[in-house]
Amino acid sequence: MSNLILAITEQIDGQFRKVTYEALSEGRRVATAMGGSLTVVVLGSGVAPLAEELGKYGADRVLVADNDALADYTTDAYTNVVGTLIQQESPAVVIIGATAQGKDLAVRLSARLDAPLAMDCVSASVDDGQLTVTRPMYGGKILADVQMDGDPKIVAIRPNAMTISEAEADGTVESVDVDPGEVKIKVLEKTLETGKVELTEADIIVSGGRGMGGSDYSIIETLAELLGAAVGASRSAVDEGWRPHSDQVGQTGKVVSPNLYIACGISGAIQHLAGMGTSKVIVAINKDPEAPIFAKADYGIVDDLFEVVPCITEEVKRIK
Repeated sequence: MSNLILAITEQIDGQFRKVTYEALSEGRRVATAMGGSLTVVVLGSGVAPLAEELGKYGADRVLVADNDALADYTTDAYTNVVGTLIQQESPAVVIIGATAQGKDLAVRLSARLDAPLAMDCVSASVDDGQLTVTRPMYGGKILADVQMDGDPKIVAIRPNAMTISEAEADGTVESVDVDPGEVKIKVLEKTLETGKVELTEADIIVSGGRGMGGSDYSIIETLAELLGAAVGASRSAVDEGWRPHSDQVGQTGKVVSPNLYIACGISGAIQHLAGMGTSKVIVAINKDPEAPIFAKADYGIVDDLFEVVPCITEEVKRIK
């Protein structure tokens, strides 16, 4: 059986997303445990210069698929190219970030290659050559250890769940000829928000819920700016029109795993907990001492968020 690990990178406008380094780092750990090697795939247009830095994150080989048809992500082009590379390389494990793009690509590859897929994994281990991954199930109520039958095993890792670590390797860069095939999807327009911390990759998130009482999130935004954090929201706040859907954390929004999650005025409905339950440290601020969020929180403050958050903000200012 092959012991090659294949990691798929993700880049936007010439910059790798954080989850790329997490996928590489985890790929290196799995490859070492299996006594194998790590090959990394970089896709895009004009992306060859990006490949040179990946050796320091443990890449033994870097395959560069540089083609104009790959300039923007489209499901059919990326599936055709990556699917062909997987068939050529015959890896035991394929690791990809469970971002919106990564999830879309992972399920297509699983269907195309008839390969097993584990989504939103938060850890991976190897015992006697057998890969075991851990992923939340049933809305985050349990963490299940999963083993997959068949090759290649596709593992989509939750952003911010894996540790980034450097591990020097050869990082030999190879350009590969690719055929995007028939591309039926066209990108007509792309709008990127700048100057804003991406929720799924944020180390700290400050979220507001129904307890905010309206669309004025200024006290949360001020604290978030001081902490270098992203601003999130519960589904109820989004449904009220107080925040855009892109800020929604939860089962029907974005799934996050920051080092610190501060929930302000959020009761803690099951769907919200499913989206942030794997956060390293959870701080809850709510007037209701019976709010479900307190059962999940590491630290809880039973008080009015409009009294507490400004105090926290002032203390952060003083410390800084």
